[in-house]
Amino acid sequence: MSYLSEANSAETVNGRIGEATDPRLRRVMTSLVDHLHEFIKDVELTEAEWEAAIGFLTRTGQICSDTRQEFILLSDALGVSMLVDAINHRTPEGATESTVFGPFHVEGAPKLPMGTCISADGKGEICLYQGRVLDLDGRPIENALVDVWSDNADGFYDVQQPDLQPKWNNRGVFRTGPDGTYAFRGIKPVSYPIPDDGPVGQMLAALGRHPWRPAHMHFRITAPGHERLITHIFVGGDSYLGSDAVFGVKAALIADFEAVQSPTEAWRTAFDFVLRPI
Repeated sequence: MSYLSEANSAETVNGRIGEATDPRLRRVMTSLVDHLHEFIKDVELTEAEWEAAIGFLTRTGQICSDTRQEFILLSDALGVSMLVDAINHRTPEGATESTVFGPFHVEGAPKLPMGTCISADGKGEICLYQGRVLDLDGRPIENALVDVWSDNADGFYDVQQPDLQPKWNNRGVFRTGPDGTYAFRGIKPVSYPIPDDGPVGQMLAALGRHPWRPAHMHFRITAPGHERLITHIFVGGDSYLGSDAVFGVKAALIADFEAVQSPTEAWRTAFDFVLRPI
């Protein structure tokens, strides 16, 4: 029998994992314990700091709700979400890169005809989004579902302001035809701060970091025989591209937004998405 000491703490904890434990769970938990105990020894964590950490995690859980996921926000702000994404979506040459899902997607957005305007609150500068959904060989993908969502002109998603914004504001789902094209109108999105009135915001302030995200439109694209793509397109020239609070920017996802004189929109942007096969 081994009793825990400073010298053998991780080995003692891991030594008590049962023989019948799932191999993957064993690997994950063994590594977690090893790294966690090494971190505590490295910084020589004080009892006051340990209590503060427990309190921080407790408050993080307490602020979560049906419309707010503070733990996802924490993962995003620490770069964990983007690292997990990078490991799980190593992109082959030519495929569109993925980025963070974010906490504001809502299932069940209305399926709309191509060209529909998804902005329902009358705010913001209308932008035409258009492009194609293609496979790695450049062939158009028919029946791809293009699920899109963005903030409004004030920098808030509809779920953040259910009493102020119309339901499904700046959200919609479109289905590509035989030529793989998509087209819809929304607003030219604006930069916005992630919710910073909770534990994650307090952490960012303590670290001297800002909470802002550069302007972007979210896309979730699914098609039979292809991997799901979760990504954004970012507005070129945004001042927060180099300091995104959740580390979600990739150079290949920065798009040009062209000012136009049209009765239906003030801006246009074109972006093709290339899906990888399953």
